[in-house]
Amino acid sequence: MVQKSKTLFGSLIFALFLAVPVLGQEAKLVEAGKKEGKVVIYGSLESDTTEAIGKAFQKKTGIPVEYWRASATKVMDRALSEYRAGKPLFDVILTNDAPLRILQKEGIFAKYNSPSAQDFPKDAVDPHLGPRYRNVIVGVIYNKSVIKPADAPKSLEDLINPKYKGKLVMPDPVQHTTTTQWLASLHKLMGKEKADKYIRDLAAMKPILVESLLPAAERVTTGETPVAITYVKYAFIFGKKGAPLDHVRLGKMLGDGHYAPLSNKAPHPNAAKAFIDYFLDDESMNILAKMGEFVNRKGVYPPLPDADKIQFVEMEDLDKKGFAEKKKEYTKIFLQ
Repeated sequence: MVQKSKTLFGSLIFALFLAVPVLGQEAKLVEAGKKEGKVVIYGSLESDTTEAIGKAFQKKTGIPVEYWRASATKVMDRALSEYRAGKPLFDVILTNDAPLRILQKEGIFAKYNSPSAQDFPKDAVDPHLGPRYRNVIVGVIYNKSVIKPADAPKSLEDLINPKYKGKLVMPDPVQHTTTTQWLASLHKLMGKEKADKYIRDLAAMKPILVESLLPAAERVTTGETPVAITYVKYAFIFGKKGAPLDHVRLGKMLGDGHYAPLSNKAPHPNAAKAFIDYFLDDESMNILAKMGEFVNRKGVYPPLPDADKIQFVEMEDLDKKGFAEKKKEYTKIFLQ
């Protein structure tokens, strides 16, 4: 018993010694970040979610968060334009894998090994972009006041049933990067031959095409267009606000990882690092999960019915050339 107590005491002392540099680093970053005045973030993470995290971060550190939100494609374009002009205004980018890979190849990001990264599974930590803090899952949602659950689609294939013609909305795959990627990855669920035919059949349904995944979901909340290809989480997010939404239980669903990399020309580098440390930590990740996000923490799920049954299938990575080719292909299929 004495030996066991000594071992436990020794372990606690060792843990305290390890914690001191981390806590010291955090305090220094926060103080330096306060002097910089703020942290500027560009991203496609929903404004309500970022506002909740930003308020919690400011309460803890005293550092304000300035956030500009747009679709992943527009975030990429703005960050790239600023960087090439030599006047980047952003410190951190919160968006999905594919546009970040394009920005990474342009040399936009600095490698930052946040101490919070150790709490993520090793296979969820990218050597360049850091932890994949969440998975964004694309599926089908519908308005229960317009379409009864018994009449709702049960699969992706059901969306090409003539009864849904004029009732489907989705992001424009020629403009919206994630949707381009989603279509290009359908072969992972269906096989190539079937996926190629499905894409043409889907276009033949003449779906309403909108800018991105959020406006697709917003049209479903009003019942204006009762079925959408969009993020599954919107069934919870808008349902919490009173919209009569549900998601189709597809089983396997395609999705993408999101990261929070640091700009290598960040105007507020210390504030940015302090934000990344907080953003990847437990408090922020739990805020994300409670707001409907699929975070990469074992056993933590959003409060969406059957969320734990969704089988995440990562979408294909497309490079700049790959996106250009697919957008050209989808222009012919969806717009001509």
